Amino acid sequence: MSAATPAPAGATSSRVEHRVGFYETDAMGVVHHSNYLRFFERARGEWLREHDRPYTHYMDLGLHFAVTHAELDYRVGARFDDLLVVTTWAEWVRGASLRMAYSIARDEELLVTGATEHASVSGENGRVRRIPKPDRSRLMRLALPG
Repeated sequence: MSAATPAPAGATSSRVEHRVGFYETDAMGVVHHSNYLRFFERARGEWLREHDRPYTHYMDLGLHFAVTHAELDYRVGARFDDLLVVTTWAEWVRGASLRMAYSIARDEELLVTGATEHASVSGENGRVRRIPKPDRSRLMRLALPG
């Protein structure tokens, strides 16, 4: 794996490689902007699996992390067959929410940065629910200090 753009000091991060498929590009031959959110989602799932618990753990508790906010800053477009490295880390964790940050690089060149914020919600009715204390404590230890 390439040594893509690192996460901030103190962040517990994960890296995921993704080879861009033709179906992910638009008429201009660059990755369609909506696909970066898909890349973020995959990286977030891998981060949970690597550092905390698989997402299915939260599903078994009757919880989901609904996206409440997404931001992307584009610098350079990716193209078909590019090998991307998506780095992700937790910026903060609160009682019923968390914020994940991301960078996407190609050959050490930073292409995209972004973040997603999530509310912990009941899988039954979609209402906000606190992240159970043991899970929240574990996630907080993984988030950026301060």
